Amino acid sequence: MRIHVGCEMHYELAQPTPMIFMVTIHASRVSDLERPDFLVTTPSVPVEGYRDSFGNWCNRLVAPAGRFMVKTDTIVRDAGTWDAFDVEAYQAQVQHLPADTLQFLLGSRYCETDRLTEAAWKLFGKTPLGGARVQAVCDYVHDLIEFGYQHSRATRSAAEAFEEKRGVCRDFAHLAITLCRCLNIPARYCAGYISDIGLPPPYAPQDLAAWIEVFLGGRWHMFDPRNNDPRIGRILIAYGRDAADVPLAMTFGPHKLVEFRVTTEQVAEQAAQAP
Repeated sequence: MRIHVGCEMHYELAQPTPMIFMVTIHASRVSDLERPDFLVTTPSVPVEGYRDSFGNWCNRLVAPAGRFMVKTDTIVRDAGTWDAFDVEAYQAQVQHLPADTLQFLLGSRYCETDRLTEAAWKLFGKTPLGGARVQAVCDYVHDLIEFGYQHSRATRSAAEAFEEKRGVCRDFAHLAITLCRCLNIPARYCAGYISDIGLPPPYAPQDLAAWIEVFLGGRWHMFDPRNNDPRIGRILIAYGRDAADVPLAMTFGPHKLVEFRVTTEQVAEQAAQAP
């Protein structure tokens, strides 16, 4: 399956402004790209790429004053299969976890484990260990939080989402991550593209999305507390401890985002041409 993905952001800037973008597809999917998803700007400015501490690809630049646009665009070759949630994956004891997973047990900016540990064990302490426990967390978060773009708030933490019971996909992810960490399951925040391929219409406006990965059975497994059902064409851009590590755009100065578009759609296979 070929999936066309990309995003486009238009800004109004009052002055030259340093910016960092994290919108190119993660290195784990680079071999699936038909062409590189380079960051393109209008007007053209020098762009410097680097990898952050998690291995995500970042682009830094200085945007000129006035109207400024950044865009990425590519076609991804995907297996075209539905997500699989492995509820049978086993849970290792903390002392047996790889050292590089331990940071994903700790509290972070939006995931206050100290505030939710008691609630986590009260809610899930008697559930089966491993994937089944993670799925129980995702079921709970999915049912607890009312989704709505009108509920979006950049400062909302997991504990606040738990209390307010409303939010957007990042709030679902933060709460599920926090509850998993409280239960001694390493969990990290993921951002990327999710398609509506294979789903019946009507379709919601396309947007970048957040989900989680948990470390079980010796590897990372994907779970999606926001949708809580399988999707086709889930394409990772970046991961970190929470959304503070995975900002799609960081702007170091006054700015106004005037337009934001995301594309995730299946591309018809080209018919073979006769020799």
